[in-house]
Amino acid sequence: MKLAACVATVWFVSLGLAVSCLAQSPGIEELIRLDRLPVFKTSVKVGSVSSYDRTGGNDDGFSGKYSFVRKDADGLVLADLKGPGVIYRVWTPTPTDDVLEFLFDGEAKPRVSVKFRDLFLGNATGFPRPLAGFGAGGYYCYVPMPFEKSCVVRMRAEKVQFYQINYALYEPGTRLTSFQPQASSDEASLRDRACEVLCAAGTDISRFTAPPGAEVQRTPFSGVVEPNSTKAVFQSGSGGRIVGLKFSPVSAIAGKARDLLLRISFDGEAAAVDCPLGDFFGYAWGEPAMRGLFIGTEGDTSYCYFPMPFERNATVEVVSQRATPVELRAEVLHSAVPRSKDEGQFYAIWRRENPTKSGTPFTLVETQGRGHLVGVVLQAQGAESGQTLFFEGDDETVIDGETQVRGTGSEDFFNGGWYDVPDRWAKRLSMPLSGCLGYAKPLGRTGGYRFLVGDAYAYRKSIRQTIEHSGEKNNITTDYCSMTYLYSERRPTADLAAPPLADRKVVDPGEVVFPIWWQTPIHSWSMDQASLTRKGVRIDNQDVRCISLVATGQDWFGPPFFSPICDVPAAGRYAIYVEVVKGPTQARIQLFQNENPVADPVDFFAEEPAKSGRVLLGKLDLAQGPNNLMFKLVGKNDKATALGFDLVQVTCVREP
Repeated sequence: MKLAACVATVWFVSLGLAVSCLAQSPGIEELIRLDRLPVFKTSVKVGSVSSYDRTGGNDDGFSGKYSFVRKDADGLVLADLKGPGVIYRVWTPTPTDDVLEFLFDGEAKPRVSVKFRDLFLGNATGFPRPLAGFGAGGYYCYVPMPFEKSCVVRMRAEKVQFYQINYALYEPGTRLTSFQPQASSDEASLRDRACEVLCAAGTDISRFTAPPGAEVQRTPFSGVVEPNSTKAVFQSGSGGRIVGLKFSPVSAIAGKARDLLLRISFDGEAAAVDCPLGDFFGYAWGEPAMRGLFIGTEGDTSYCYFPMPFERNATVEVVSQRATPVELRAEVLHSAVPRSKDEGQFYAIWRRENPTKSGTPFTLVETQGRGHLVGVVLQAQGAESGQTLFFEGDDETVIDGETQVRGTGSEDFFNGGWYDVPDRWAKRLSMPLSGCLGYAKPLGRTGGYRFLVGDAYAYRKSIRQTIEHSGEKNNITTDYCSMTYLYSERRPTADLAAPPLADRKVVDPGEVVFPIWWQTPIHSWSMDQASLTRKGVRIDNQDVRCISLVATGQDWFGPPFFSPICDVPAAGRYAIYVEVVKGPTQARIQLFQNENPVADPVDFFAEEPAKSGRVLLGKLDLAQGPNNLMFKLVGKNDKATALGFDLVQVTCVREP
């Protein structure tokens, strides 16, 4: 599969020279020729094999019951595909040292035999990083593996847990050369080039999104967008394509009101893009949150490199619904290569359900026609502080009337795994094709993004992609907000218009619960004559978990203290409540700020251990973001046998 072989046609256009590839082999070239992303897929079917619970329950890999399609004498068969076709993605959050095998075209001896874990670490022949990688709790491989006739994926193990394998099948007779880990020099060059593309995430990749040989022109904009007005930042009166879009500064784009809209129109149609400006670039809850290959923010600039071809004209506008002027800078990168008949038009769809519908999954996109889905961003906000169980939900994609993709958990779709587990899906993390927008359990908030290139979901008649908001039954109330990016032959039948301003703004929780015993970070605690441990206490047939500070005397600078970090979503006046385990060893606790007491101390002594319930310690003015609270053990009851503080949780309640 020489790169030069895909260059089939050269033609001249009135405004420049362009090179087009009308015949391209499925596989590694798709990760290199990003300019070809708008071209309709030639596959006859795209699908996925996964470990999802066939009963509709939540055992999507925990027990391993559904983690194979059959057993044979040599292990568990994870997929049995009939070609011609290509495996585009392999994912798991549970890699092992068991041997994974790929058997192509009926061969008895596997062509690929590798420890499952090594497939993703970059040290297996044919699977270099970043085509294979890991992060946010998940392990992924994007090395395309074509097969001429068939491919059997087998694990030599007694048990497999979570996995997903995405593939595409092509018409019989499609010329595909089955995968070889030991690549020829030409194929190795292509893999190196694909690695170069993915390594360029966060930089200007217009050299990959513009057709080869096409001149990339840059049209800058700098100006003020007045209140309640529309400002054009780019206009073209002839055919071409946008190959890059940049906006800055971040401070002007950010905001929870979502009161700046990006509006992009092509060829006299109603807007193909009509959505909050920040959300288009992957902002989450009003702040920049991702640095992916196609969309994200680097430094003070937000960028998009999805190619956007058009036949006759294009307009890029910013619509302001703010009460004050906005000073913006923009740059549109474009080339004079008009949309061809085999290319789809670019569209972006912003959707929100607040609240989601009980019993019904959240719909990311539902539309008729022909096209392919190339990106999804999801912001997921629970209604209850301290709970993110809604992320147990699975994604499901129905293509041309049939369910072709069924996921195994919300973070799994975004190549992650194990939300709410330290050093996994626990913080904001960006990779070239996927990432975590952040995880804040006290806010009940998380989200992710994923770009689909070779693994794009191609459809000929229709597509409906949904994601559940609970492990079963879609019964956890949530606020879900999404961006979906796709190419379509005709205007999608989905509603593309942005909803009214009042329906777009970020809704922050007014009450935030910080369970101290789990992931709430700790700023500091007494360094002298004190110890800090996690422990569990059995109270009224219930296990109560807490952080336990036990002091034997004064700290160097005064009373013993404990200082957790509480991250609140908005600045304001907050009432600070604690829940503790009262008991015979508990001290008097007082809330301090700037070394001054905020209110009177509270005595948590009790004859027998008991949960205190919510107790007010005082009120503080908190900044948006992390705040270091200060609790001091200022004394003890005469009956108390020790100077202790068994803290279960802190609750910050914002005043109106």
